[in-house]
Amino acid sequence: MIVLMIEDDKVLASALSDYLALDNIEFDYAYNGESGLNLATRHQYDVILLDIMLPKLNGYTVCQMLRERGISTPILMMTARDSLDDKLEGFCAGADDYVTKPFAMAELYARLNALVKRSKGQVANKLQIEDLTLDLDKHQAFRGKTPLELSPLSWKLLLVLAQHSPSIVTKEELIQEVWGEETSANNVKVQIHKLRQSVDKPFSQPLIQSISKVGFVLRGVH
Repeated sequence: MIVLMIEDDKVLASALSDYLALDNIEFDYAYNGESGLNLATRHQYDVILLDIMLPKLNGYTVCQMLRERGISTPILMMTARDSLDDKLEGFCAGADDYVTKPFAMAELYARLNALVKRSKGQVANKLQIEDLTLDLDKHQAFRGKTPLELSPLSWKLLLVLAQHSPSIVTKEELIQEVWGEETSANNVKVQIHKLRQSVDKPFSQPLIQSISKVGFVLRGVH
């Protein structure tokens, strides 16, 4: 499990990570709302542990902005504010669960684990971006009802882009996740071109977009 912890109390963040590391949980950290929003937008996490009282952007704002950007990563809010109105505001912003400080470490772990399991169950065995569907069991992709012919490498490329959508995948991330080792920039370009021939060329709406000097993203153009 990979967790993004957005918490300005570094002592608490360290204590939580030390406890949860015993269960092989990995962490990325942000100590203010703005940097937490940037990390959550650029990277893929299993769950986000989000404090409410944060510098720069509060937790409610971070949560709402992530949901507005189409990021559906489960969010567990943690705060000392325990009134019903505070909890309702968190849920209205898009939070999935809420834990009040002080809390037992075992309860926090149980809530995180439940959110991740529920999230994986919701996506089932299919990914959907616009009219593109990926059947993860059968390794098949469709635009609408039209099946796409994909080589094993093209399927892997498409799957990585779909799993990160609507976030951008850098060229470095793409190389690491698809090839697992170094490959030339020209080879990446060639393989993306082949993928576009199957996914985009026969259809009116292109989904694979190049982000200059950064990487690629799979999302609709509106």
